[in-house]
Amino acid sequence: MRISIDVPGLDHVNPVPSASRAGCFFVTSGVSGRDPATGRFPPTMEAQCAQMFASLRTMLELAGAASEDVVKITVWLKDRSEPAVLDCEWIAMFPDPATRPARSTLVNPRLDAPMLVQCDCFAVLGDPR
Repeated sequence: MRISIDVPGLDHVNPVPSASRAGCFFVTSGVSGRDPATGRFPPTMEAQCAQMFASLRTMLELAGAASEDVVKITVWLKDRSEPAVLDCEWIAMFPDPATRPARSTLVNPRLDAPMLVQCDCFAVLGDPR
């Protein structure tokens, strides 16, 4: 059984949920640094990365998952000039180097302004049945 995970304030323009869970699988749609309280993007890469990971934590929690369940994250950066900013938030979410998930980081200059970063996530967690 698949369930949709929606986060208030992070609704998509299209009829697409923030994330989906089916059994032990959890997958997100695009997770950006948009502030769910204001609907706006913070002006800096630091603030957008922090918000992106905060939103991802919320989605995981709503699905009954945690950061320990994450297996892979793909990140798209508008500009690769600030990789340390992403790595700072990455280490904050996944502090143990022995248990970090896989990650691909790609540049996508076509991210809609003012979006500077976006990710998607795949996690495997205990089956709720």
